[in-house]
Amino acid sequence: MKKVAIILNSAWQGYNFRLNLARELKKNNYDVSFLALEDGEYSRKLKKEFNFINININAKSINPIEDLKVCFSLYKALKLIKPDVVLNFTVKPNIYGAIISRVLNIPSINNITGLGTVFIKKSFITKLVKLLYKVSLYCSSFTFFQNSDDQQFFIDSNLVAVKKSALLPGSGVDTKKFYPQPRKNRSTFRFLMVARLIRDKGIHEYIEAAKLLREDGIEFWILGEIGASNKTALTKEEINKYTKQKVVNFFDRTDDVKSFLDRVDCVVLPSYREGSPRCIMEASSVELPVIVSDVPGCRQVVDNNVTGLYCKVRDSEDLLIKMKIILKMTTNKRKKMGQMGRKKMIKNYDESIVIQSYEQKIIEICNQKIK
Repeated sequence: MKKVAIILNSAWQGYNFRLNLARELKKNNYDVSFLALEDGEYSRKLKKEFNFINININAKSINPIEDLKVCFSLYKALKLIKPDVVLNFTVKPNIYGAIISRVLNIPSINNITGLGTVFIKKSFITKLVKLLYKVSLYCSSFTFFQNSDDQQFFIDSNLVAVKKSALLPGSGVDTKKFYPQPRKNRSTFRFLMVARLIRDKGIHEYIEAAKLLREDGIEFWILGEIGASNKTALTKEEINKYTKQKVVNFFDRTDDVKSFLDRVDCVVLPSYREGSPRCIMEASSVELPVIVSDVPGCRQVVDNNVTGLYCKVRDSEDLLIKMKIILKMTTNKRKKMGQMGRKKMIKNYDESIVIQSYEQKIIEICNQKIK
């Protein structure tokens, strides 16, 4: 039996983004192990089906001592498991997972799910991350990207070779789970934003637009982790203030996103940059019109004026204009936009396409090892 190790920042990420991949690999007779930060609820769920090893990864820390400990933990875990292939997701697992795998002579596949905010800024940390990525991508056997802009950036920056990389349609969307439900007639029109409550997701632009558009019959919902540790995250005081002012309704992070999608009319993501936004893929899959910022990642998932609308990045007034356009559309036009979105998801972004790509690459790498 071939063994696959999946390295991520947290068990929550494993359960919410890589569960179907792991299940498909297990169904095809792979022994799958998750290496991630144990978090109680989600690590317990994963342990019911897979091997799980706690790796104390702090995604936000820049403490070199902590990161050395992570490397040592990964070394011990991978030496114990002896996987045939390692799959790395998110920044630190991509960097340290690939390097440690190379030390142990284990093939690894890196996955660039998005450049993240560190690449938006020009700083010493950006230069350091680029250098570490260059080393890690040299160490890895292959790299998957979730949008063409990110892939081209890495190629142009000489961080990855063209022949060692390929494009995936994001993490994919389970179009069987995210299917359209008949919508109940109601007098209220609801916008929904699904994201971490941080600046770079465009949370402030969304709230500013909501303030200007607020009137009877329109509601603004936000679904995301309340109390996030990011320094740009909305504070609980801000959340309470906006709630009391009846600007927006906040809902904490949940595994059941679909139950929210079934109760809204349009999903909004005015993010500053994305890898390939799953919340938008899920919204399109249930036939909802969407509004996204005109940035890498969002552009690939949404066709402007066909499956949704683009708004200018960091521009609450333009977002407001696009919200008004959606509101003025006929029900049939919004429905048509949603239907076109689902067609696109089924054709190009179904999760099965992503899983098949991983399986093919794993088989290819395992066959190369045999030779």
